[in-house]
Amino acid sequence: MFEPLNHSSIDALLPREMAERAEQIGVDKTHLETGRLMALAVLAGAFIAFGSMFSVVAMAGAEGVLPYGVIRLLGGTVFSLGLILVIVGGAELFTGNNLMIMACASGRVGAGALLRAWTLVYIGNFVGAVGIAVLVFLAAGHAHGNGAVGMTALAGADAKASLSAMQALIHGVLANVLVCLATWLCYGARSTTDKILAIVFPIAAFAAAGFEHSIANMYLLTFGLLTKFGADSSFWGLIGKTSHSFPQLTVLGALSNLIWVTFGNMIGGVLVGITYWFIYLRGSKSKVSSEGPA
Repeated sequence: MFEPLNHSSIDALLPREMAERAEQIGVDKTHLETGRLMALAVLAGAFIAFGSMFSVVAMAGAEGVLPYGVIRLLGGTVFSLGLILVIVGGAELFTGNNLMIMACASGRVGAGALLRAWTLVYIGNFVGAVGIAVLVFLAAGHAHGNGAVGMTALAGADAKASLSAMQALIHGVLANVLVCLATWLCYGARSTTDKILAIVFPIAAFAAAGFEHSIANMYLLTFGLLTKFGADSSFWGLIGKTSHSFPQLTVLGALSNLIWVTFGNMIGGVLVGITYWFIYLRGSKSKVSSEGPA
């Protein structure tokens, strides 16, 4: 893959080695056969959904009890579970896979192979995230904490659906800059502990800041919509509101959010990948292009 520099094998990789590793990983991902790639993508969608679910539960009922910043920090920190499961457990996440642009920029992966991988992984992520949202709703997860969980999810989903296209796009860019930086740091990790520590702070930062992650939004928006249109009267009695209290949360509002956040995520991820390619890989010896499997 690459010639390591002369330093102890227990040390973290240096940035140039990380860039070469990222490039090779991008090549390897294009060679995954469709069934395996889709299965790994469904897992990643479910893993991110678990992180989002954990975040909602952690923040439920905290408003008015804890300061805003503490609530956001708490929710953001536990949301890190999602990427920890993806990186350590092994799965294919659309946002992190935007770093595959490094292999494309080096000429080792063709545009067709790149778009194939991104498209399949995005679809698989959607299936996994939405599937977990449906299961949690069917388990009456929205009613937990005397309705506090559902109330927190509804408020969060309604806020996301109310963002303008420009706001959603920019929030998406900033979110995936941090997600891809977390993934980038993991390329230098030597142990599971290294990876977890590399993940927690960037992910906690983006989630606490309220930036937008398309795969996490697939879960939260779906769960919010299911709660808004499917919860029974006892739930609304618990929280003292009606479905009309969340006017922005509609199917069209959710789709609009996902479209613009997805584009923003792509821009942010490509910016990180191209920046590190420019610094460490630009001008390196050209490789044979790989289009991957059909």
